[in-house]
Amino acid sequence: MNDTKDLFRITDLRFRYPDRDVIRGLSLTLAGGRFYGLLGPNGCGKTTLLDLLMRLQRPDGGQVHFRGRELKAYSRLELARAMALVPQNFYINFPFTVRQVVMMGRYPHLPRFAPPGPDDRTRVDAVLETADIAALADKQVTTLSGGERQRVIIARALVQDTDVILLDEATSNLDIRHALHLLNRFREQVDRQQRTVIAVFQDINLAAMYCDDLLFMKDGQVAVHGKTEAVLNPATLSDIYGVSAQVVYRNEAQAPQVVYRR
Repeated sequence: MNDTKDLFRITDLRFRYPDRDVIRGLSLTLAGGRFYGLLGPNGCGKTTLLDLLMRLQRPDGGQVHFRGRELKAYSRLELARAMALVPQNFYINFPFTVRQVVMMGRYPHLPRFAPPGPDDRTRVDAVLETADIAALADKQVTTLSGGERQRVIIARALVQDTDVILLDEATSNLDIRHALHLLNRFREQVDRQQRTVIAVFQDINLAAMYCDDLLFMKDGQVAVHGKTEAVLNPATLSDIYGVSAQVVYRNEAQAPQVVYRR
């Protein structure tokens, strides 16, 4: 699984859209085998940072090293075997079944032109159960609700069996039962298999319940980064979001939780 030291080393990373700078000289080192929560106001660069880590966007400057090699040195197949992304928005207009979409996560592991084998089908069946979509396996994805489609895309990432999983507000469309269930599964993968999860959250309290470390972004930079218990405090919330709040430890959550002032 992951080398737990310097999984990602990001140096002076920059990216701009035609109308604005989004990532501004960001430098950061992330170890493997941890659950990271990526937080911050809308438009601060969270999704763009994940896209750069997945090489879905090309930076305008700086470097990203992954496991000691420049990210651009990896082939697409190598990256697909190493990293999986659950995007914030996923649209599919073709009438694939749920099982077919989830099976797509196995393709990086198949020999060229080879069909899925019994082990792949068994793995897909197990993940369909994990994501609570086994009953939807033969339904067309285009007929599903938004939350059901999101669970399909999460299942596709899980079945990819990568050491690194990137989640871009992956649970935002889910009801709380399914959100907690799937976040528990990701937490287990970090704890038991030393996988690395980097997840964008809007819900700070959910992030605090599951993440080892929180990274608060502001103006294209990581402004605050550290262990959850150390950095989740009123000063951080005031600086990053401009809100007044208290942070209290809740036994039910087994984590610090934010209580906002009206």
